[in-house]
Amino acid sequence: MSVKKVQDSETILTELMIPSYANFGGKVHGGILLSLMDKVAYVTAAKHSSGYVVTVSVEGVEFLSPIEVGDLVSLKARINYVGKSSMIVGIRVEALNPKTGIIRHTNSCYFTMVAKDEHGNPTEVPGLHVSDEESLRRFAEGKALKNLAKQKNQLLKEEFHQMSIDEILATVAGERLYFNHHEK
Repeated sequence: MSVKKVQDSETILTELMIPSYANFGGKVHGGILLSLMDKVAYVTAAKHSSGYVVTVSVEGVEFLSPIEVGDLVSLKARINYVGKSSMIVGIRVEALNPKTGIIRHTNSCYFTMVAKDEHGNPTEVPGLHVSDEESLRRFAEGKALKNLAKQKNQLLKEEFHQMSIDEILATVAGERLYFNHHEK
């Protein structure tokens, strides 16, 4: 079995936030940041797998602090977990105001990427060699995240589809919902 070190695929992407990236409030669009995160996740996972990868899911995207036009945004990515063909890429996003020198952590998230062969089928990726406690903790968190994602998908796909309308309504009682199935 082949194995690669965490450091072998670490990636930092830095980009200047320009006016065309901004919304009407003068803040950088979340979609621009998601695109940059997807790009850095791809590069990181492709370096680890030595091949083509696709994005399967994104977890934990929360925008903690707005990013301004003129900020230098750095996306720091690394492989946190590997399965048979999947990899969880942890990404930390930081914004540097070049005038003040202040760096703000704007968000962290996790991209699950899957390696594909030339026919589009999942293909095995190298194992992950970790040599410090932080990397070991991140690997364990990645496994937990993978398990939670499976549970979430099962809940959404199975549980509510097997419930009656009255059972579903009971789960959302007290919410800001108006439901009248006789209206079209």
